[in-house]
Amino acid sequence: MGLPFAYIARNIARRRLTTALTAGGMALVVYVFATVLMLAAGLEATLVATGQPDNVVVIRRASQTEVQSGVDRTQAGVVESLPDIAVGGEGQKLVSKEVVVLINLPKRESGKASNVVIRGVMPVGVELRPQVKLVEGRMFRPGTAEVIAGRSIASRFQGAGLGETLRFASADWTVVGIFDAGRTGFDSEIWGDSEQMMQAFRRLAFSALVLRLADTERFDAVKQEIESDPRLTLEAKRETRFYADQSEMLSKFISYLGTTISVIFSVGAVIGAMITMYASVASRTAEIGTLRALGFSRTAILVAFLLEALLLGAIGGIVGLVAASFMQALAISTTNFQTFAELAFTFKLTPRIVVASLVFALAMGFVGGFLPAARAARLKIVDALRAA
Repeated sequence: MGLPFAYIARNIARRRLTTALTAGGMALVVYVFATVLMLAAGLEATLVATGQPDNVVVIRRASQTEVQSGVDRTQAGVVESLPDIAVGGEGQKLVSKEVVVLINLPKRESGKASNVVIRGVMPVGVELRPQVKLVEGRMFRPGTAEVIAGRSIASRFQGAGLGETLRFASADWTVVGIFDAGRTGFDSEIWGDSEQMMQAFRRLAFSALVLRLADTERFDAVKQEIESDPRLTLEAKRETRFYADQSEMLSKFISYLGTTISVIFSVGAVIGAMITMYASVASRTAEIGTLRALGFSRTAILVAFLLEALLLGAIGGIVGLVAASFMQALAISTTNFQTFAELAFTFKLTPRIVVASLVFALAMGFVGGFLPAARAARLKIVDALRAA
């Protein structure tokens, strides 16, 4: 025969101060745990969403990023001639030969310089990224020193606002438009004409080619054709896979570091739960003896006290998750370990993080409550009643 749940809940409610302090400690740990996982998930979601599933990125073999890559004009011509590339409405092939360069720009608030991605694109390059929408001003004109800036860059860096002027590559560039890329990595870039960027940065090769296949099912065949061509030293990746790889190193670092910190903090929360439950056992010794005299088994007593501890953990977990959910309204920026460029992204709460956080909270409750529950179950009826 087990003790009713109402009895367990009443005992929790009766000790309001200790319950609040213990659950609050667990809530803080869960808040840190969930926030760190949300940070990693937000970074990954931002970069994965940057790519389109039907786009292909072609870069130099063994290059990790576009900045490290180089595709000369001859190689670009060979790739552009592939019959599997889709054709746009005006009859042109959907291939964008792009230049990607890092420059230093000062931030508006602090004046500190940070790396920013400059991307030279062809007109078709915008068509290949339907998530990119011009929200202010106009598109840059090919062949001119005009650029458009991602919304995140425009708000955070000096000279990147609409109508302002940026100085890089020994030239002045006028910002004629602001675009919104739907909270993807492109929001942290500045775009201009590909050929102009080639001349300005004195480049002899493009950084990458971005193309769209007429039939996405043909990707493996196209990849094989590109990578086996002796004239080319290139490799092809789906754009979604390419940007997912960009987030892998930083995402893992954040997750491992955050989990380690959370585990360290959880020791304090577990000790707090253990103290609370030991105090509960000590103050209810006579009550435990009475329950045993009424026929409740040692197992029933053990389960009841364990459920109390788990309930404390659940309360702490829910409060911590609710607090962490408000972090989704914030946007932060950091340096991507792969590209060494500034990247803005938001926290993202996923069902997996919710489940992991609640399991973590319940685990803290279980570890903190097991020894006190075992002590309560071991009490002898005579000794417990005599303590009254």
